[in-house]
Amino acid sequence: MAILSPRRGRGTNADKPTHARGARRRALGADAVRARVEAVPDTARFLVVLDADSTLIRNEVIELLADEAGRGPEVAAATEAAMRGEVDFAASLRSRVHALAGVSTDAFARAIARIEPTPGVRELISAVRERGGAVGVVSGGFHEVLDVVAPDLGVDVWRANRLVAAEGVLTGEVEGPIVDATAKAETLRAWAEERGVPLHLTVAIGDGANDLEMMAVAGLGLAFNAKPAVRERADLVVGPVDLAQVVALLPR
Repeated sequence: MAILSPRRGRGTNADKPTHARGARRRALGADAVRARVEAVPDTARFLVVLDADSTLIRNEVIELLADEAGRGPEVAAATEAAMRGEVDFAASLRSRVHALAGVSTDAFARAIARIEPTPGVRELISAVRERGGAVGVVSGGFHEVLDVVAPDLGVDVWRANRLVAAEGVLTGEVEGPIVDATAKAETLRAWAEERGVPLHLTVAIGDGANDLEMMAVAGLGLAFNAKPAVRERADLVVGPVDLAQVVALLPR
């Protein structure tokens, strides 16, 4: 198993005290969290939270949608810059979503048909649930796609952005506040608190700069298929693009 030692070098999830960065966090209100829940247990032994694009799935959904507008390469370049942390995520997302104006909402089904689950994702989710844990996905992507993909993969709870549509086409706007780095961290804390999971028994897995805050508050932050800045600051770096490699790190 090619899991590399981190430069941050804090070892396993047991090394972080429960009170790190403030163990008692307020749960997010219903207006702040628009997560759909499928058979989520009231309590869990531990919590694993993944990013969606390039982590849960191999694709970047906004790029699939941008292909419909003939602006795929342009949006892909902007997405790469945002994931490297070179630009503000929220501002970048609004700009990229503006490029989707006029795209038919039928494009969601075509995007879903092109999605490839990341190798090992089903094995990881199955192992988490067999061991009494819960799986969440928090994404800077879009509910319109995640609402189909997440339950199919066995995810318990998820949160993402929503796109505004009118008369069957996208307006180029995002509904409500952007799910950015801070929102991801707050969501992990809220889900953990709701299920009675101490932060030192949480795992965050991501690839981009907007995942760093949730990786920092989690008991174990894993860089997966990640940009250099994320690899630098993660607790551990998962080498192969295979989420089954994470199973060995889960509580038994």
